[in-house]
Amino acid sequence: MKFTPSLIEGILLRRYKRFLADVQLPDGSVITAHTPNTGSMLGCCTPGSRVWLRDSGSATRKYRHSWELVEAGCGVMVGINTAIVNGLVAEAIDSGVIGELAGYGRLRQEVRYGQENSRIDLLLEDGVDGRDCYVEIKNVTARDGDGFAMFPDAVSARGTKHLRELAAMVAAGHRAVIFFCVQRGDTHTVRPADEIDPAYGQTLRGALASGVEALAYAATVEPGGIALVRPLPVTCP
Repeated sequence: MKFTPSLIEGILLRRYKRFLADVQLPDGSVITAHTPNTGSMLGCCTPGSRVWLRDSGSATRKYRHSWELVEAGCGVMVGINTAIVNGLVAEAIDSGVIGELAGYGRLRQEVRYGQENSRIDLLLEDGVDGRDCYVEIKNVTARDGDGFAMFPDAVSARGTKHLRELAAMVAAGHRAVIFFCVQRGDTHTVRPADEIDPAYGQTLRGALASGVEALAYAATVEPGGIALVRPLPVTCP
């Protein structure tokens, strides 16, 4: 996924009201940008960090700039925009990077399903085994001191609901996958953040035991673009 036009670099002054961030540009001016991330952004919103913004070019948007990348404390670039992960995963499937999700004739996004009023991120249809594959994607930005990527970075009742929905799809005879899209390149494994949301970790373990599959891929993140490039193991110690 390429960024067009080029991103604008700045310095983060503060993130506030969940969806807003004040950023100082190289000329000294300060703008308020939309923050497309509902989580805590643990380790990714420290004032003084270098950030990169996308200019929508829209004169009608209240906040025409969106925050896309941050240079985290360890010096690694991290993609914080949760709205692009469906496209990143779909792109990687189409290009053959994610072999585990190859072999389907049709891909649809944001399809209503389940008993809890949900939308599945990706629905893969017309597979060789005749089963549909329901893929729920989670954007992962948090990292612990040992190099583990962690999800979630805040309590996520919605994420727990999605795991229940996936387990129900398996019970109905379909294939279901929880996919962790790790928008940073400095991690070696993905794990549930039990210290932040123990209910999510417990539900994830139950979903995996019921037949839900867990996949994770790490991305290369640069001001020019983001791409999923390598698989990561998922562990639930």
